Order: sequence, then C-alpha cells, then structure tokens
Amino acid sequence: MDLDLQKQIIDSTQAVFDTMLMMPLTPGMSLAEKVYEFKNSISGMLGFAGEIQGMLTIHCPQEVAFAITSALLGMDVDEVDADVKDTVGEMANMILGGIKDGFTEHGVEINLAVPTVLAGRSYRVSGMDDASWTTVPFYLDEGELLVELKLKAPK
Repeated sequence: MDLDLQKQIIDSTQAVFDTMLMMPLTPGMSLAEKVYEFKNSISGMLGFAGEIQGMLTIHCPQEVAFAITSALLGMDVDEVDADVKDTVGEMANMILGGIKDGFTEHGVEINLAVPTVLAGRSYRVSGMDDASWTTVPFYLDEGELLVELKLKAPK
C-alpha cells in the first residue's frame, strides 16, 4: 500500500477540527520516538481490522480535551466527565473514519471497533510494539494533541 500515513493523519485531523470544531490547529512533523507516558491526560483508542489491522490513538492533556469538548458541545467544561470521555472517543472515531476513506481509495478495506478512552493523572499506553507507527503532534492554543496510527499486516 503506497499511502502517506503522515498526510492521512494530518488531512483527516484537520478536516475534523475545521468542520466539527471550528478550531485552528497546526500540525507538526512525525515524531521520531514513541511516547508511552502521559500525565493529566486523556487518550482515545480505536482499533481496526481487515486487510490490515491496527489502532488509532489520540492523546491530549486535560486542558486540550476540555477545549475540544467545549467547542463540540457548546458548553464550558472543567472536569473529566462522561462528556469529555465521549468527545475524545468520538474524535478518534471521526479521525480514523477519514483515514479509512484514504485506505478505501487505495483498495484496502478495514472495519472499525468501538473506541476506548483512558483518563488519569499518570498512565502508560503501549501495545502493538511490532507494528509500524506514525505519530503526528498538533498544536492548539490550549496545548498539544498527539495522533498516533499503528499498522500491521494480519497473520
């Protein structure tokens, strides 16, 4: 599959932020090293399987998650509650939906799972270490959002 994953992540994430949130964000360059440790953050993970398998994960500090939730729901948010968790999970779903369209255009079909959301003062996210991965940082006024895509061929 000849697909520029960084471009897919950037295009899909910007489309979601432009159309659903009307929030400006600036993409950075793909990270050279994996990020496993998170503090006062929320992570939304969404697996997929089919001709390829993998996982899309978004990681954001609480302040970024609050801003995204406020923009999506039109209300002030200042604590990690069900609305914030649902919003982060839905963001992962929408971003991966856009990336799925790119896969489909290249003849690769995948099926999406249900999002899982983690939140906490300090946690570690790992798994699929044998997969190829691309992590793109995005910068908003409230902080940095990471969008990570892991891929591997099914056995």
